[in-house]
Amino acid sequence: MNLQVVYCNHLTTDLALRERLAFSPQQLPDAYAALRAAFPRSEWVVLSTCNRVEVYRAQVDPEPSPSHQDVARFFADFHRVPLTEFFDDLLERTGPDVVRHLFQVASSLDSMVLGEPQIMAQVKDAYSLAQAHAASGPLTNELFQRAFNVAKRVRNETALAEGRVSIASVAVGDVGRRIFERFDDKTVLIIGAGEMATETLRYLKDDGASDILVCNRTLSRAVTLAGEWGGKVRPFDQLDRWLAEADVIVSTTGADPCLVSVERFRAVRSQSGKKPLLILDLGVPRDFAPAAGDLDDNVFLYSIDDLEATCDTNRKLRSKEVDKALVIIEQETEKFMAGLYHRATGPIVKRLREQWRLVVDQETARLFSRLPHLEQADRSEIERSIEQMVNKLLHPPLEALRDEAREGTPHGLMDALRRLFRLND
Repeated sequence: MNLQVVYCNHLTTDLALRERLAFSPQQLPDAYAALRAAFPRSEWVVLSTCNRVEVYRAQVDPEPSPSHQDVARFFADFHRVPLTEFFDDLLERTGPDVVRHLFQVASSLDSMVLGEPQIMAQVKDAYSLAQAHAASGPLTNELFQRAFNVAKRVRNETALAEGRVSIASVAVGDVGRRIFERFDDKTVLIIGAGEMATETLRYLKDDGASDILVCNRTLSRAVTLAGEWGGKVRPFDQLDRWLAEADVIVSTTGADPCLVSVERFRAVRSQSGKKPLLILDLGVPRDFAPAAGDLDDNVFLYSIDDLEATCDTNRKLRSKEVDKALVIIEQETEKFMAGLYHRATGPIVKRLREQWRLVVDQETARLFSRLPHLEQADRSEIERSIEQMVNKLLHPPLEALRDEAREGTPHGLMDALRRLFRLND
C-alpha cells in the first residue's frame, strides 16, 4: 500500500505562487480527469484553499506509481507554469508521514490560525469532490474518514479551538483593532458574498458595525447577504464610488485579473480625501494590487499572508495545546498505520502459519502412528516442543516483516517470502 502527498502551503511558498498552482472548483473536474488518465491505478484527493495546495495519492499496487517528479509535472502541465519556477517549493511526504500530515491539517495544526474551523469544512469538501469525480477509493476513503474523527478528538480533548481561531476573526479582532478603536461609526464595504465575506461580516457586526454596504457581481447573492446582516446593496458597476465612501473594505472575490489595480485605486483615493482606510484583502488571488497599500500613509492594506505574524503569536500562546494535539495525532497515526500494515501483511502471515501448521500436523500424525505406545501426556509434550520449534523458526522472517512494515508495506520482503515458502495467493 502506497501513500503520498505533494503540496505547498503558506509556510513554503508565497501567495503569488500558490495562486498560480491553486485549483478552482471549476478546474477540479478537468484536474481529476487528467490524474485518472495519467495514473489509473491511483486514488486522488485534491485539497486547494487560500493557504495550501495539496494532492493526496493512495495506491494498493506498489508499482508503477507516480513519483514526486510525475506529480510536479502534472502541476506544471495543468497550470502552464514552468516546473523550474516551483519545483523546489513543492514538498512531498510518503507512508506514515502522509497520514500524520493530513491529521495535522484537518486538526488545524498546520493552519495560519491554530484551531480555525474552516479547514475542517474545506477538507470535507475536497474529499466529497474527489468522490463525486470518481477519484477517491478505499484507501483514501479510510484515510479521510479517520482524519475527520481525529480532528473531532483534537477539538474535544484540547483547547486548541478556543479564542480567535479563523482568518476572519483575526483580521477583525486583532488587525482591525490596531487601526480603529471602534466600528460602529465606520462605513463597511463588503465585496463578494461567499463564505469568507459572511464570516468576516459576522465579526464586524459583533464589534458594532452597522453601516454596511454589499457589492457583488451577482445581485441576488448581494441581496441575500445584505438582508441577513442588515446591510444595503450597492451596484457592482459603481464600485469605485463605494470604495471611496468606505472606512473598512473587506474584499473576498479572488478576481483574476486583479479587481483593483494601483491606477484604479489612486483615482479612488483622490475622491476619498485620504481618510484612514482599512482594507482586508481576503481574496485568492488578491483583489487589490499590493502596491495600492503604498499610495499614502492612511491606507492599511492586509492580505491573507499579512495575517501570518498574528497567527504565529497565537501559535506560541497555544503551544501547550499543540503538544496535546500532537500526542493525539501520533497515537492515531500509529493506530491507522497498524491497521493498514495488518491488512497488507496479515494474509501472508496467516498462510505461512497455516502451511507450517499443516506440516506439523502431518509429521506428528506420522510419528505417533509409528509410536502407538506413547501416553497422551508424552504426545502433548512432543506437540508443544514442535510448536515451539516452528515458532522459533518463523520468528526471524515474521519479525523482519513487522520491522519493514513500520516504514511502509514491505512488498519486496512479502514477495520473497512467497517464493521461499511457496505460498499461493
